[in-house]
Amino acid sequence: MGKSRADIVMVLPDAVAGIEIKSDADTYVRLKRQVRDYNRYYDTNLVVVGSTHALHIADHVPAWWGILTAEKAGSTVDFYTLREPAPNPKVDIKRKLSILWRPELAHIQELNKMPKYREKSKAFVIDKILLKVPKETLTLQISEELFQRDYTSIEETITEYKKKKKHLCSYDL
Repeated sequence: MGKSRADIVMVLPDAVAGIEIKSDADTYVRLKRQVRDYNRYYDTNLVVVGSTHALHIADHVPAWWGILTAEKAGSTVDFYTLREPAPNPKVDIKRKLSILWRPELAHIQELNKMPKYREKSKAFVIDKILLKVPKETLTLQISEELFQRDYTSIEETITEYKKKKKHLCSYDL
């Protein structure tokens, strides 16, 4: 995700949300870059802050970002909503598609009855998907792919995809 890493990515049926956590010990040094990067990839964004940041965090994040505070209350933590998140007007569907692994993109192509483009780059495939599939449909399909993803098998999934791709391409000659 650019030069930033999301603290938490929450996949919802119709959206992907980025969540940034700033503890009381954190500073705002990287926040400007993080906001820029989160805005490119996520449909909604939230920042969760400790009580010392609660008064000033709104000055550092866009108006559409949600703001939650976290305060220690004995042996538990209480959360308070300072501002509800709104839809992110800057999300870039092309960047959001780039989060998907190649086999997931191939599944979206299949769902939308598109050619396979086996020997083309990931960027080429993403551009073709963007030309064919409406943004509203893609948003739902991206969430579904992320719901179905087995994060424990990334290496195996990609190796299997490459073998299958190579095997199928040899018949195309």
